[in-house]
Amino acid sequence: MKTIAFNTTLLFYPNKNPKLRLFALWYFTTLMIIWNVVGHTVLGFEQSWATPLTAIATAIVVSMLLDWVDARAKNRELRFTGGLGNFLNFLPACLIPGFACGMLLYANERLWPVIFAVVLSIGSKVILRAPVGNGHTQHIFNPSNFGVAATLVLFPEVGFAPPYHFTENITGLWDWGVPLIVLLTGIIVHGLFTGRLPLVAAWVGGFILQGLVRAKLFGAPLFVPLMPMTSAAFIVFTLYMIPDPATTPLKPARQALFGFSVAIIYAISQILHIVFGLFFALLAVCAICGLSLHAWAIWNKLQGITTDAKPKTNRVAQEFAIQSGRHGKGE
Repeated sequence: MKTIAFNTTLLFYPNKNPKLRLFALWYFTTLMIIWNVVGHTVLGFEQSWATPLTAIATAIVVSMLLDWVDARAKNRELRFTGGLGNFLNFLPACLIPGFACGMLLYANERLWPVIFAVVLSIGSKVILRAPVGNGHTQHIFNPSNFGVAATLVLFPEVGFAPPYHFTENITGLWDWGVPLIVLLTGIIVHGLFTGRLPLVAAWVGGFILQGLVRAKLFGAPLFVPLMPMTSAAFIVFTLYMIPDPATTPLKPARQALFGFSVAIIYAISQILHIVFGLFFALLAVCAICGLSLHAWAIWNKLQGITTDAKPKTNRVAQEFAIQSGRHGKGE
């Protein structure tokens, strides 16, 4: 008898609430769709239309393929079958990395680097995982960030999309209006649904602090290290990449440590003259968190500690199944 797939990401949302997860995913997906359409028609995105279309098509196909392989290996149901609702709720986790890679990378007219980034993003969710207790594992890297960072390293001819293209074709008040809209929409979703505002605050505070320290140490004008904060690209990174619920802590204190650590590693990357420091800083912190989870699991195993909470896990799984439309199907 096939089992229901339990989505470990639920454990990283307040109260493990499936409604919060689904709403946050669809909220981000809707914003990504609107942003890409407006970006390519009004704002001045410089990639061709083929880039986002290829990216999201690749993301959907690769996600379905990997889910099929995982379902066969674990004798469970496919996440995207069992009704239209299941299929639609399967899409946001595919579309968000697809849109992000297509929007943030600039590969001129080539599509293969973007396809590579998307495949790596989706694949990292399946391959690079760490134990989180009760027999569950969770991916450790922000998928979009992992794909973008790896592509920037492995394809020197590919660059980060120019930050100016987020507001290239608009003037006047809209130069402030677009970043303000992005800021407000991000604050709303993290304040009401993901609970990641402490992380965002710690990251922004850490970024300002490292800017002050670098300006003092190297005798630079204060506005130089803080200039990135004025761009729409920085706001996107701050509100739509760093606070990914699936790869960041849930407790406020740990969130603050996570966000501040990204700022510190970013400062080190700037001192070492490493480009694309934002992406590599987040990549490094996620890697450290993943290694710590593996180390903690090994320590518990050596100490003979087991965590068996099947009744609680089954209750969460059943609640998720109800919200996803899988009525009447048990393990």
